Amino acid sequence: MRILVFWFFTFLSLSCLSQQVNIIPQPVSVTVGNGNFVISKKTVLTARNDDDRKTAALFNDYLQQYYGFKLDIDKQESKDYIRFSTKQFVKAPDKDGYTLNVAKEGVTIEGDSYTGTFYGMQSLIQLLPVVHKNEVANSKLQVPFVSIQDAPRFSYRGLHLDVGRHFFPASFVKKYIDYIALHKLNYFHWHLTEDQGWRIEIKKYPRLTEVGGYRNGTIVGRYPGLRNDNERYGGFYTQEEVKDIVKYAADRHITVIPEIEMPGHSSAAIAAYPFLSCFPDQPTKIPGKVSTVSQQTGGKLVQETWGVFDDVYCAGKDSTFGFLQDVLDEVLALFPSKYIHIGGDESPKANWKKCPNCQKRIKDLGLKDEHELQSYFIQRMEKYLNSKGRTIIGWDEILEGGLAPNAWLMSWRGEKGGIEAAKQKHNVIMTPQNPVYFDHTQSQDEDSVTIGGYNPIEKVYAYDPLPAELSADEAKYIVGAQANVWTEYMGYPSKVEYMLFPRIAALSEVLWSAKEKKSWPDFEKRLNTQFARYQMWGVNYSNAFYDIKSTVSPAPDNKGLSIKFDTKDKGGKITYGIGGKHYQKLYTTPVSITDAGLVTALYTRDGKVRDSVDFLFHFNKATGKKITLKEKPSSNYPGDGAFTLVNGIQNTKGLTKGREFIAYNGGDLEAAIDLGMAQKISEVTVHTLEQPGSWIYRPQSVEVFSSMDGADYKSIGTSSTFITSGTANGVIKVAVNNTNTRYVKVVVKNNGMITDGNAGAGNKAWLFCDEIEVN
Repeated sequence: MRILVFWFFTFLSLSCLSQQVNIIPQPVSVTVGNGNFVISKKTVLTARNDDDRKTAALFNDYLQQYYGFKLDIDKQESKDYIRFSTKQFVKAPDKDGYTLNVAKEGVTIEGDSYTGTFYGMQSLIQLLPVVHKNEVANSKLQVPFVSIQDAPRFSYRGLHLDVGRHFFPASFVKKYIDYIALHKLNYFHWHLTEDQGWRIEIKKYPRLTEVGGYRNGTIVGRYPGLRNDNERYGGFYTQEEVKDIVKYAADRHITVIPEIEMPGHSSAAIAAYPFLSCFPDQPTKIPGKVSTVSQQTGGKLVQETWGVFDDVYCAGKDSTFGFLQDVLDEVLALFPSKYIHIGGDESPKANWKKCPNCQKRIKDLGLKDEHELQSYFIQRMEKYLNSKGRTIIGWDEILEGGLAPNAWLMSWRGEKGGIEAAKQKHNVIMTPQNPVYFDHTQSQDEDSVTIGGYNPIEKVYAYDPLPAELSADEAKYIVGAQANVWTEYMGYPSKVEYMLFPRIAALSEVLWSAKEKKSWPDFEKRLNTQFARYQMWGVNYSNAFYDIKSTVSPAPDNKGLSIKFDTKDKGGKITYGIGGKHYQKLYTTPVSITDAGLVTALYTRDGKVRDSVDFLFHFNKATGKKITLKEKPSSNYPGDGAFTLVNGIQNTKGLTKGREFIAYNGGDLEAAIDLGMAQKISEVTVHTLEQPGSWIYRPQSVEVFSSMDGADYKSIGTSSTFITSGTANGVIKVAVNNTNTRYVKVVVKNNGMITDGNAGAGNKAWLFCDEIEVN
């Protein structure tokens, strides 16, 4: 991964350091005065009650960690003070607002609630200068005179962390909570159980962590993996560690929502206690096109690869529900959150269809099918949690078969499920893959392994959790949104940070700031200061903001290609080269490309290299030509539209470059290409992808048609032979026998519904294509 290696320092002198007003998220109102308040070691923190003193103490901890000194905390007023004060006798509104005033005498933060006061403190932190503490050894910190009034837009502002695929120590979880707090988010969704590991101690069922907490190996590379490392991997949090983390979060006004997955994503629990399976005596099936199972085989295993698996909790046995109730009893004792997440997503029905116990349950209850059985499962668990005074949250699949009466819904497969739930008057947390899945790449030129997709920071920033389809009354049920951090390809804390920063800054402004206050150009300016702050914190973050953005388009009259370069940051210069001549020319206008070969570009600012890109162009008879699609691709993977298929760029990294693919969920791709004049063609090649763990399957077939007028077509060849050209990439070649034609139509048939025994069974398959060659 590419790491930002430069430092920003904003200072006036070594003895007097100041910071401009560059707060993220953007406050409701900011008025800047003339002058600065100077924080020195003589400055006193004042707070008149224990809760405000906690906030003062956290501010002091920040000063110590990043500036190397602490201030005295006193209940008395002084002329040189930072005062933390919460309204005591005024009923606060339902939002945690605050005011922050910096004047000659001192700084006053007054919250509508203790949480509001805490948020005011976070804004004060962002008024401090961005420097390394060694630069502040004997310095005074200047804070500009300013008056701020502020309150959050949404009541739910969340961030998720998956510790099931990869385990992270309690120390990093606390650091993650700090990141949440520093960005004024207020919910931490802790994904604790998975197919690949059970991460929370349950004393009544010790094998959950003894067996389920560890797997015998992990795939190497992108699914299905190049090999298995055959190394035992895992870990779990003791109940004492959980209590400590929950308190740590509460001190920072963050609610921790635990997630205990059910009925799917339960392989680790089943490995520990096989009776939970519909078929306890059947060994675990580990799918994959290459050998991805460790040297240990037989029996029930914790999964060692990613994906969706058929072996789920048996819905036909009462012992399953007894187990889950026991587990939840211990979970509830650790987490005071009103909300408990029970998953409900990606639960295949294949085993339930074959299970005598499940089929008997369906018959006895008069259920229609296995989808209604899942609804029964969720509603039964909801009733139990409701009886304990808790409310369930589930992924949008819990809509299938009927939504549990009091459930909250997290809408991840786009916004459709959330819209439907809001119309049914259920509270909704929006968390669509596009754009708030932070496991998706944030750079067009990502060089580390990610799960795919493309969610750059500007796409995150542009998101509005309130769908236009909802009326004002319905929109009230959208309580907020969150970003999800799934960790299949994040094995270390540094990679988590790299995927999180700086997109967390955009997320915070989406969820906190009023819609009319948002401005991307203004956010860009403030983001440069935020980068400096990330450096001061010592976090590993992506510099994709400085990426060279490239746009490939048809040349005039469709004779070749044209490539345009740009950057979000405008403070540097772009140079480029063609055919191996690196960076010799200053870029000013789009570059014409008429032959196959390498094109390189470099972005420099302040004498430092910020980004470099290279493109290997391939040419054939379709390159740069006019192309139309019968149906638009999915909005999740639109690429650059139809032209993606004839832009001369062939994907070599699976899904890491999301713009190089277009995709269809359950539908076929039909493209018509105008070659410009009649000519003989001998072969058509479709570049596609197979990645079952992501529900992406090879096409059923490719059929090619020819036409001289673009209206009347005849079939000239078909093929279903998939030729692998990489871990996930492949092609289907269709011989067309030297046909003379001007127009070529290509129909790529989707695999359709995913069959039992395969990842994503019962769902529509994804079809991905990145290039069509005509030769």
